[in-house]
Amino acid sequence: MIARPRSRFCISAALVAFAVAFVAPASAQQAASTPPSPNGALAGFVRAEGTRFVRPDGSTFAVKGMSFGNWLLPEGYMFKFKVQRSPREIEDVIQYLAGPEEAARFWKDFRDVYIREDDFAFLSAAGFTTVRVPLHWKFFLDPADPSRVDPQGEGWALIDRALGWAKAHGIKVILDIHAAPGGQTGVNHDDGVGYPLTFYVPEFRRRTVALWRAIAARYRDETAVLAYDLLNEPISPYHDMDYLNPRLEPLYAEITAAIRSVDPNHPVILAAAQWSTNFGVFGPPFADNVGYTYHKFWASPERREVQDYVNFANRWGVPIFLGETGELTDEWNAKYRAMNEKFGIGWSFWTYKNLDSRSTVASIAKPEGWDAIAAFGSVPRAEWDSMQRPPREQVVATLRAYLDNARFARTTINRGYVTSLGLTAPD
Repeated sequence: MIARPRSRFCISAALVAFAVAFVAPASAQQAASTPPSPNGALAGFVRAEGTRFVRPDGSTFAVKGMSFGNWLLPEGYMFKFKVQRSPREIEDVIQYLAGPEEAARFWKDFRDVYIREDDFAFLSAAGFTTVRVPLHWKFFLDPADPSRVDPQGEGWALIDRALGWAKAHGIKVILDIHAAPGGQTGVNHDDGVGYPLTFYVPEFRRRTVALWRAIAARYRDETAVLAYDLLNEPISPYHDMDYLNPRLEPLYAEITAAIRSVDPNHPVILAAAQWSTNFGVFGPPFADNVGYTYHKFWASPERREVQDYVNFANRWGVPIFLGETGELTDEWNAKYRAMNEKFGIGWSFWTYKNLDSRSTVASIAKPEGWDAIAAFGSVPRAEWDSMQRPPREQVVATLRAYLDNARFARTTINRGYVTSLGLTAPD
């Protein structure tokens, strides 16, 4: 997600190899069932053309986006947790305090209420054109056998529903794998073990490719999907960059080939290495209909911050966009956003909702009793048993209050934040 200091993890066991075959969810024959239009894309699809994303009529599609962080991939700082930061660690806190049954109920309801149609309606009315949805592999692969795509996985229905709302309100969706099998970044937000095993373990690589093929097969004809953002912030600078960086673009090429075997319609977006900042890992584009993304937080709103990316776009004739930024002040938002727009660069700010926050579109009110929960998320697990645990019924009540507050109608809209993006929050 964002380039802030992050937890480092250790690997305490040797890596093991896997060898399980995948079941492909769709066929290339199905992908060829609808004839392409003369320009090579089906009517209604945005495509990468030169240094722009363009509509079917050739006009520029301006990416003005919001990321739905925390929805399908929770992050500790959005729960006010200082130590337990990855999705699995956050889930451990909730289960420890609420019990397994109530914890399962909370997460099911969390995914149901955090993003609803009124969120899409508001964003559309404010002038946003896109949303970027971070995805976790576990909602799409079989929990009993993660080598196989699960057509009944919870994530499919959630994305289908979101795409229906997006289409109804004229918004495009960027699907983004934030947590690839094994972990592509090596920090808390990929929900791995703290090392980018997607690049080390062949089975994790195969699962990642198969997952993207399944996503593309399902949404190949869906015009509400803008593009596929293949991997979020791959290869953090905490790891062996000399070994890993040369392996990024070949993986992207393999994923893209799998996508193209079932979906000729959607652009793919390639994120740079090291918090999506290092374009030195890229050579000439290996395919058509490809865009590139960089992430920048808290950078100086000056040309030098984007010059290398603009040079890359102009050299190879490809579109670029700012995939994540924000988390600072409204004044900074306005300056950095305007500077990117000066160079024709679209953007997707991070993030749409957060708990008790001024640096998001929507702020969730912190419910009574939340600090008692956050206290457990802010210390190592080894200390939990020595701490005074709040009564379970109190924890459950606090969690239910959080869910109520997370609904759009109960959030507080930070209007100055929306204005800083050159948009207007509707009344």
